[in-house]
Amino acid sequence: MIQIFETTKLGKRHEEVTPQHVETTNHDEIIIFDDFDQTMQGFGGAFTEASAYNLSRINKDVRNKLMRSYFDPKEGIGYTLGRISINSSDFGLSTYDYVDAFDETLASFDMSRDQHIIDVILEAQKIAGKEIEILASPWSPPYWMKDNQSAIKGGKLLKKYYKLWATYIVKFIIAYQEKGINIKALTIQNEPMANQRWESCIYEAEDEKEMVLILGQTLKEANLDTKIYIWDHNRDEMFERASHILKDPHASSYVYGIAFHWYDDQQFLEVKKTHDAFKDKHLLFTEGCQEGGPHLYSYEVAQRYGRNMMHDIHHGTEGYIDWNLFLDTTGGPNHVNNLCSSPVMIDIFPEKEIRNPSYFYIKHFSKHVTKGSIRRQSSSNHILHNVFLRPDGKYVVVIMNETDDDQHVFSNHSSVTFDTFLPPHSIQTLILS
Repeated sequence: MIQIFETTKLGKRHEEVTPQHVETTNHDEIIIFDDFDQTMQGFGGAFTEASAYNLSRINKDVRNKLMRSYFDPKEGIGYTLGRISINSSDFGLSTYDYVDAFDETLASFDMSRDQHIIDVILEAQKIAGKEIEILASPWSPPYWMKDNQSAIKGGKLLKKYYKLWATYIVKFIIAYQEKGINIKALTIQNEPMANQRWESCIYEAEDEKEMVLILGQTLKEANLDTKIYIWDHNRDEMFERASHILKDPHASSYVYGIAFHWYDDQQFLEVKKTHDAFKDKHLLFTEGCQEGGPHLYSYEVAQRYGRNMMHDIHHGTEGYIDWNLFLDTTGGPNHVNNLCSSPVMIDIFPEKEIRNPSYFYIKHFSKHVTKGSIRRQSSSNHILHNVFLRPDGKYVVVIMNETDDDQHVFSNHSSVTFDTFLPPHSIQTLILS
């Protein structure tokens, strides 16, 4: 038995279709091997202050519909992962910390600014019927801990504050636990080599290694099992950064995996190189979006999502976390006007949901490739694809056609046999049982 779901540029949006025959000269066989590779962690998006604020601007029925679009495993696309910022990010209403300036005792630590984000996460967990696994990333320590005395425009964390900053992060994790949310993983720093006009902080490779050692020990002292990912920046330098940190056995013992973003020139082979070199570490995609405004209804943005997900997962990535869950039709709010797109957007004044084509491209993975699915190794001449064995014993094949022509795709493997035709600029998910 086979089910096929299809999204096309001409208008289908994750619709179930029947197998059909199309006369075409374009044929590609997916060769499936007996070897398996990574186990998938899941898919998700970021609970930014911008997203929480946008949800607060609409009525409860529309809000519920929007939340279900992501987190309901039946009605929506089954997100199970999430990302939050430690202190503010650019996708917030302003720059903020959780302590008063120069409070080295951290006695003033107060998480109340995050309450609306916490409420959204708890709501998501209720809809999902399970825990949303949260990864947290700092954009900047408090300004007074940095050498430039500013949360923005890079700067570096002063060495004398490494331990205090690690203690601050532990207080953050415990504060979220007390609200019913477990922080499953951390990154050391969002985009550690980016000097931005918004919250940012520079960590050279040796700086990050030192922070890994201090944060790892501080988590251990607090009896927290929160996992640490390094890098959390673009693919192009992920292998170089991982190589520097992981050559230190002590630092490596604290590192669960390598996180990365897509704001580079699609250097997918860096993902493969990193995966192949560090088989005991876990690769996680932690941020990607279409920059430069809202890009409403753009199919090209959807194909960007599909292309990146296809390549990164094929090269060993275990999970995919999109950036903002919900932006308004300006692509914000963003306190430095760094406006972007999101798969689901909100037209605030008519209180209307907008599902961009990118939402459906993500759905082809997130709804069907459940946590614990194992990617089976495979190859083809040119068609983008991934093959998974789910925990329920069913095989899932995701295939994508970015060309202007129909594509005939087939497999004759004993466990995964199918024959399908992809229209131009389309994506399909096949479920075989």
